[in-house]
Amino acid sequence: MRRLLEVKGLKAGYGPTHVLHGLDFMVEEGGVTALLGANGAGKTTTLRAVCGMVRTEGEIRFQDEQLNGRATEDIARRGIAHVPDGRGTFMELTVEENFRLGAYIRNDKQVQSDFDRMCDWFPRLKQRWKQQAGTLSGGEQQMLAVARALLLRPKLLLLDEPSFGLAPLIVQEIFGIMRRIRDESGVGILLVEQNANLALELADLAYLLETGRIVMSGRAAEIRQDEAIRRSYLGY
Repeated sequence: MRRLLEVKGLKAGYGPTHVLHGLDFMVEEGGVTALLGANGAGKTTTLRAVCGMVRTEGEIRFQDEQLNGRATEDIARRGIAHVPDGRGTFMELTVEENFRLGAYIRNDKQVQSDFDRMCDWFPRLKQRWKQQAGTLSGGEQQMLAVARALLLRPKLLLLDEPSFGLAPLIVQEIFGIMRRIRDESGVGILLVEQNANLALELADLAYLLETGRIVMSGRAAEIRQDEAIRRSYLGY
């Protein structure tokens, strides 16, 4: 499978503080790569580095094009959408208005059909179409954040802790939707997640981070089946 995103020797930090210490990883076209690790391991910083939100060293290539040094908005226009932790929906706007903001830079004729597809993937949002985003449940707000990002028609979707703070049944529902997105859209996904079991079920590739370094990597199915790795690193 062709590489969509390829990162080599990635270093990043905030001011004088170094957080990432030379990461190598990739996302395949239409595939899912999971970044696993405890709080403070550098997972969120990795996503921010790909988006150009922090200073970096090393090489970040997207569709064989160098991203280093590009502005965040330029990276988004090239086909990378970021759903940060905390969801980032516009709380005072309705679900419909959030959808329209997600597609505001598009001038093609497929916007309405994409709205329909999002409502198919996220039927809860269709039911809440005229409802203010701030009144949605936490799970519905997470669904709205993902749907709005997908309305950019990205080639790569960056997801930061989509299960955080949600009830287990809602988490299962969201991961089921993500499987549909993976299978039906062809969008590559770089997933940051603390729920290692769910992430490994969804992912093709997995990388385990500890204090800004990759300590283990491989096919997600192999890592998930290795009992020693699960007990030593993933806690289940």
